[in-house]
Amino acid sequence: MSTIKEYMTQDHGRCDELFATMEEKATKSLESAKEACQEFVSETERHFQMEERIMFLEFETKTGMTQGPTAMMRHEHVQMRSLMKQMLEAIDAGNKDKFFGLSETLMILIQQHNMKEEQMLYTMVQQHLSADSDRIVSMMESMIVE
Repeated sequence: MSTIKEYMTQDHGRCDELFATMEEKATKSLESAKEACQEFVSETERHFQMEERIMFLEFETKTGMTQGPTAMMRHEHVQMRSLMKQMLEAIDAGNKDKFFGLSETLMILIQQHNMKEEQMLYTMVQQHLSADSDRIVSMMESMIVE
C-alpha cells in the first residue's frame, strides 16, 4: 500500500494526463474535446472530494488545524471548480478562445496548487497520519463521488 503522499501525488499525475488529453483534442475541435473535458472535470472533482471529505478531515481532526493549509486548498478547489464549469460552458458555446483562455488559467492554478500540496501539505499529512495511512488511502480509493 502506498503512503497518502504517494497516492495523492500519483493521482495528481493521472489528472494532469487527462488535462493534456483534453487540450490536445481541443486543438483539433472543441466538440471532440467535450468528452475528455467531462472526464477531466469528473476525475479532478473526485480528487478534490478525496481530499476534502477524507484526507483534510482526518488531518484537521488529528491536528486541530482548520484554518491553515487545508482552508487555503479548499478555497483553491472552489476557484478551480468555477474555471472547469466555465470551460464546459465554453465548449457548449463553441467558444475556442474562451476555452483556451480558461484552460491556461486553470493549468497555472493547478500547477501552483499541486506544488503546494505535494511539497507542503501532503508532507504534513503524512507526518501526522502515517499510522493511519493504509486506512485513509483505502477509504479514498473506495470513495464514490456524489
